[in-house]
Parts: sequence; structure tokens; C-alpha cells
Amino acid sequence: MLINFLRTSFHGFHDLQLTSFTRPFQKKIYNLSLSRATASPSEKMESQPPCVLVLSGKSASEEEVAKSLKEKSSLRLADDVKLLTFLQPEMERQPQEDEFNIDTYMASLTTTCFGRVLLWSPRLPSTQDVVSLNFCEIPVGSVCIADVQFKGRGRSQNVWESPKGGLLFSFTIQMEDGRVVPLVQYIVCLAMTEAIKDLALKNGIPPLDVRIKWPNDLYLDGLKVGGILCTSTYRSKKFNVSAGVGLNVDNDKPTTSLNAALRKLTSGCLLRREDIASAFFNKFEHLYHILINKGEYFLVDKSKHMPHFKRFQPLEELYYKAWLHSGQRIIVQEKREDQDLPLENVVTVQGLTPSGYLLAIADNGEMCELHPDGNRYYAQYVLLK
Repeated sequence: MLINFLRTSFHGFHDLQLTSFTRPFQKKIYNLSLSRATASPSEKMESQPPCVLVLSGKSASEEEVAKSLKEKSSLRLADDVKLLTFLQPEMERQPQEDEFNIDTYMASLTTTCFGRVLLWSPRLPSTQDVVSLNFCEIPVGSVCIADVQFKGRGRSQNVWESPKGGLLFSFTIQMEDGRVVPLVQYIVCLAMTEAIKDLALKNGIPPLDVRIKWPNDLYLDGLKVGGILCTSTYRSKKFNVSAGVGLNVDNDKPTTSLNAALRKLTSGCLLRREDIASAFFNKFEHLYHILINKGEYFLVDKSKHMPHFKRFQPLEELYYKAWLHSGQRIIVQEKREDQDLPLENVVTVQGLTPSGYLLAIADNGEMCELHPDGNRYYAQYVLLK
């Protein structure tokens, strides 16, 4: 087998857009009593009031963990943004209608690890930064949820400003096998599509056809409805993974939302952020267990000239049913130094490669592995002899 690395670009997918689950930031902040106040554009970060973080646990032991986190006062935010922490019982007020309801979320959560320690805020710079910066302080599986983000993170250093109405959260995972780490984003995407299906079935409402756009976007009716971001660091022989999710639930602009689609199908039940979050973790924990404990490492099926990803095999069929790309035709543009115009080649998407990237086959039988490169892609051609 001869491997020839060719940096190329290709098109055929929907154009990548920087709109996702965001809209222009409205410059609203929360004061210490969680009421709203306006901030002028000229105000600097240090002049803003502290962000509020409310700590909660599913069980008595996890409530003790939350209490310990508050007492140690070790949690921090990026850019030296000030942070005030409270335990949920200390919040002597009823949640506002548009706030995330912790009790509703916890009541439907059935996991043994993920999502059981909750850090909630009405407004944060970034949930991803919270779990990344405090990874060693919070238990594995902890989740940070915010009603509003004003400095969210996306691929290629994109910054997301997310208004109310979205489900915005990040959580922690710890792994020992680096070969499995790239698959986490696929499991997160799959868990969300499956959770939405389960909720529709449970509530007797029409199913929403939320699909996965490789590698980490969620689409509904041809429009982006959510995105996934997974980052990792290596420490003490383990990979610390921070997984972030943004999903349009009620915020229809600038694309669409789950409930906007539901309103077109039914006048009945709409989806709540709390129910989606708990259903997601219930589903994710199950799929993650399959990935870690039932998968095997990959092999190459030389008889079919097709890499076979055995580590992901138990979930392959379910994943391919949820994604957009099986059989999709893509025009690949190969740029060569000795030619002024790029050469074009048509490839057909087949699935995932052993390394977890996109596998495509050209009409002449050549195989290529498609990699994300920021908001573009490039391909590595694998020429089989």
C-alpha cells in the first residue's frame, strides 16, 4: 500500500456557516441578584459584576461534593473574570420561567456518573472554559450549564455569543486510550440525536429528524441546529476531555430550533432544555459504555480494500443512520505546484476510516481520508496497489 499525502480542498457539503446557535450579542449581563442590567460596549471585563455559579448534586454524596467545591473557593473563570459560587439551597428564590430548572433536570437523570454534579449559571463567558480550567477540581462527569454565553468556543478558535433559548453545556470525561479520544465527538453527536428521538417517543410528539453533519454539527431540515466541541489534554497518563454542546431549543434565529420545527408539526408538547439535557446524559452514558467496553481495535480488510473500524463497530450502524453523508458525492480539488489550476476529482463518501476521519473513494478506485482543517477540509489519498 502506497500512501501519498496530498493537501486538497473539497466541496459538496453545505457551506460551513458561523451562525450556528448564535446571534449578535445583546450586551446583557447579570448582577448578583440574577436580575438583568445593561452594559455599554465601552465597559471593560474587569468592570463587569461577577458571574454567578450555582452548585448542585444528584445524591447526598454529590451534594457534599458541591459543598466542598464552594468551601474551597477554588473554581475560576478565564481572563480573571470574578466568580461567586452558591449552593442550590442558598438560592432563596423560585427559578424564573426562562431559567434552567435544576430540580426538573435532576428528577429525570438516571446516570451513575455523567451529569450528576451540576454547575449552573445564568450567564458565563464559556461553559467549555469552566470545565477545562477546573478539570482537576470537579469530579469526572460533572456538567456546567449556562443560560447565556458571551464567549463560547467553537472549532478554529471561533467565538460564539449565545442568547437565551439554547441548551449550552460542557462536561468532563477521562480516558486512558488516546486512540479512542477522537471518537468522543461522534458519541456526543449520536447521543443527542438519540435523546431527541426518545423524548419525542416518550411525549407522543412527531419525531424530529436531527442529523449529524460530520464531524461535529447537528442539522434539522437542512439548517444547523447545534454544534459539538471536544478538546483534550494529556496529564498523568490520562486524557482529560472536555465536551461542549450547543443546541437551539427555543432560539429560532439565525437558523432554526427544535421547537420551531415542532410548532409546524403539532400544537401540543414542546421540548424543554432540562429534559433534553437529562435525556442526553442518560443516552450518552449508555453509548460511552459500549464504546469503551465492547469495542475492539481496528483492522484493515485487505480483501475489500476497506478499513474496518472495529472499535466503533458496535455503534457504526446507529451512527450511519443518523448522519447525512452515506453515498454523498464530493468534488475534491487537488492543488499541485506544477499546475496553475487545481485538478478536480469526484469521490463518494463511504463511512469512517480506522482513525475516525471521513472515508471516501474516487471513481478510479483510489481511497482518500478527509480531514477537517479549521472550517475547510483536506484529503490524504491512499493509493492501493
